[in-house]
Amino acid sequence: MLRVSSATFFIALTSVVAGGWTAISSAQVVEEITIVGDAETARGIPGGANVIGPAELERFEYADIQRIMRTVPGVSAQIEDGYGLRPNLSIRGTATDRSGRITLLEDNVLIAPAPYSAPAAYYFPTTGRMNQVEILKGPAAITQGPYTVGGAVNFSSTPIPTESGGLVLLDGGQDRTSRLHAHYGSSSEHFGWLAETHLWNAAGYQDIDEVGGDTGLSKDDLMLKFRLNGDRDASVFHQLDVKLQYAEEASEQSYLGLTDSDFTAAPYRRYAASQLDLMQTEHDQVILTYRASFENGPSFSATAYSNNHERAWFKTEGLDPNGSATAEDFSRTSWLNVIQAVNRGEAIGAVTPSELQATLDGADTVDGSIQLRNNAREYFSRGIQFGLDWQLQSGQARHDLRVGLRLHEDQEDRLQRNSTYHLEGGRMVLDDLGLLGNAGNRVQEAEATAFFVHDRIEWRDWVFTPGFRYEDIDQARTRWETRLGRTADPASRADSNIRDARQNQTDVLLPGVGVLYNVSDNLSVFGGVHRGFTAPTNAPNVDEEESLNYEMGLRASAGRMFADLTLFVTDYDNLLGVCTASSGVDCEVGDAFNGDAATISGVEFALTHDFSNTPGTAIPLSLSYTYMDAAFDSDIADTDFFGNVTAGDPIPYIPEHKLYALIGIEKNRWRTYLSAAYVDETCVQASCNAYEVTDDVLIVDVSAQYSVNDRLTLFGRVENVGGEEALLGRQPYGARPNKDRTASLGVRFGL
Repeated sequence: MLRVSSATFFIALTSVVAGGWTAISSAQVVEEITIVGDAETARGIPGGANVIGPAELERFEYADIQRIMRTVPGVSAQIEDGYGLRPNLSIRGTATDRSGRITLLEDNVLIAPAPYSAPAAYYFPTTGRMNQVEILKGPAAITQGPYTVGGAVNFSSTPIPTESGGLVLLDGGQDRTSRLHAHYGSSSEHFGWLAETHLWNAAGYQDIDEVGGDTGLSKDDLMLKFRLNGDRDASVFHQLDVKLQYAEEASEQSYLGLTDSDFTAAPYRRYAASQLDLMQTEHDQVILTYRASFENGPSFSATAYSNNHERAWFKTEGLDPNGSATAEDFSRTSWLNVIQAVNRGEAIGAVTPSELQATLDGADTVDGSIQLRNNAREYFSRGIQFGLDWQLQSGQARHDLRVGLRLHEDQEDRLQRNSTYHLEGGRMVLDDLGLLGNAGNRVQEAEATAFFVHDRIEWRDWVFTPGFRYEDIDQARTRWETRLGRTADPASRADSNIRDARQNQTDVLLPGVGVLYNVSDNLSVFGGVHRGFTAPTNAPNVDEEESLNYEMGLRASAGRMFADLTLFVTDYDNLLGVCTASSGVDCEVGDAFNGDAATISGVEFALTHDFSNTPGTAIPLSLSYTYMDAAFDSDIADTDFFGNVTAGDPIPYIPEHKLYALIGIEKNRWRTYLSAAYVDETCVQASCNAYEVTDDVLIVDVSAQYSVNDRLTLFGRVENVGGEEALLGRQPYGARPNKDRTASLGVRFGL
C-alpha cells in the first residue's frame, strides 16, 4: 500500500519553484476549514458548487438537513423519519440509501461512521449547530473522496469568534418539540476557545396503535474548540486547533411503514409491532490540526482525527405467522413482503391477506411470531491527512496549487441479536431473547491511502483546474458462524468458527479537469469532465462503481440578480447496488449487485435576485430547479436487489423534476419568508409498478422574525403549512408520510 510522508510535498513543490516560478505571499490568517469557501468563491469554480451560509440558515432555523438541502439544485432526498436524523441524500442521481454514495465531511474530515468499509450514514452531523453547508460537484469533487460520482457535502461547525461573544437560541413547538442551541467563546492574540451545546427533543408526530407512546427523538450534542497560535507577523505562522465533540441520541424510529389503504385512512399511524423500536447511539470525535504559513511560501496543514460511533437499534424485522420455539428457529418473512402482499391482495403461503392485515392491526399472535433485532454495531474512523496550498506566479498565469494526502482506517463491528415476541392485547411480549450473534457476527474493515493534486490556473480571462485523485484501498471482512450464548458478555471470537473471510484490494486513478471563461464581468461559461468512483465492497463477482461525468454551464449576473445554469451527464460503466437493512430490499445485508451500464442526464438551474430599490428594504427571491433523466442502459436478470430490469427502466428514487422557490421581505426590524418545495412522483423500483411509486408533493413553509434590538430576535415558523399528507417514501418496509404541519416559536439572543 502506498505510504507517503508529508516531506514529499515539499520536495516535489520545491522543484517546481526552482523551475522559475515565483511564490506569492501566503495570507497569515486564522480560518475554519472549508472545501468551497463562500458563495462568491463558488461562482468562480469551473464546476458545480453551492454554499448555504449563516444568513440563509437563519431564515428558517431548520434542524432538518433535508429541508435545507432541498434548496440546492441537483440534490434529492428520500424521506424516511421526517426529522432528517439519518437522511438519504443524493447528488446528481447517486443512490440515496443512507447518503452512502456521497462524501460526507465535517470541517473537512470524513464523518460517516466507517466511510470506506460501511459508508451508510447511521450517524449524521447535527445540522442545527452548523455555521455553513457546502456542496461540491463536478471536477473539483476529486479533491474530496472516496465518493466522486456525485460529489461531497461539508458541514462547517461554529467557528471560534474573533472576540468574546456567543448565542443562545430557544425553539419550541408542536409535538413537544424543543431545541436549545448555545455557544460562547473568545479570542486573544495567541489563544481562542469555544464551548457549544445543542439539545433537541420531540415526542413525534406519529401514533402507535394500542399503546401510544413517543415516536420522536432526544439528541444532545456538545463541542469544545481550542486554538493556539503564534505571532501573526512572524515569517512562519503556526497554529494548533483542537476540536472535541460528543453526541448521543435516542429516537423511537421504525423501519415498518404502512399499507397503502392504511396510509390513506391514517398516514400518521404506526403498527403495534413497532412499539419497541428504538435507536440509541453515542458518538465522539477528536480532531487536532496543525497549520503553518510561510512568508512568500506555502501553507501547510496536518490533521489527525478519530471518530467513534456505537449504536443499539432495536427494530422489528419480520413475521413468522406460524410462530417459533426459539429465536433461532424463526422462519422470517420480511415486513416488506407482508406489506406488499396486503397491498396486492396476495397470500403468503397459507396465510391470507386478511390474516396478514389482522396482524398489522395488532391482533393477538402465536408465540415467537414477531422478530425484534438489536442491530448493535460499533464503528471507528481515524487517520491523518496532510494538505499543502501554494500560490505561485508564472508569467501571466497565477497558480493555486493544492496537494493532499490522507492515511485512513475504519471498521464496522457487528454483533447482533434476534429475539422473538408475540402480540397480546396489542402489546409485544417477549418469548425468546435469542443467542448473541444470531443476527450477524462480523467485522468489516478498511485501510486506505488517498492522494490528490489540484491546480487552479488563472490566465487572463481563463481559469483551468486540472487535477487527479489516487485511491489505494484494502478491505477485509470476516464472519463468524458460532453463536455466542445468551448473556450480554460475548464469548471470545477466537473460539468461534469463521463462516467466511474475504479480502479486496483496489487502486484507482481519478483524473479531472474544469475550464471557465469569463466572457465579461457579468457572464462566464464553464465545463468539465472527471472520472467518478465509488469505493468497492467485499462481495464476490461485483465490479467497482465507476463513471465518466461531464458538465457544462453558464453563470450570469446583472445588478442584484445572479443565475446559474448547468447541464450534466453521468455515464456509469457499472451502477452498484449494495444491500443494507435500510434499502428495504429483501436481500442478504452486505451483498452487492452489478447494475451494469446506466446514464443520468440533467439540468440544474438557480437564480437569486433582490427586487427592492428602497434603502433599508430587501425583497429576496431564490429559485432552483432540477431535471433528471435516470435510466438503466441494459437488461439485468432478476436479482434480490434490482429485480428484473429492462433497458430504459428508471433508476429508483431519482425524481424527474424538483423545484424550490423562496420569496421574502426584509424591512427595518422585520423579516418574513415564504418557501415552496415541489417534488414529482418517483419510482422506488425499476419496474415502477403499482405500489412502487411515491406521491408528487408541494410543501410550503413560512417564517417570520422580529429584531427587538441588536441582540434579541423573536421568530416563528410553520412547516408544511398546507398539512400535505403525501406518501414520500416506501422504504424500508411500507408507505411513509411527510411530517405533519408543525408550528414553533423561538428566541435568538446574541451574547
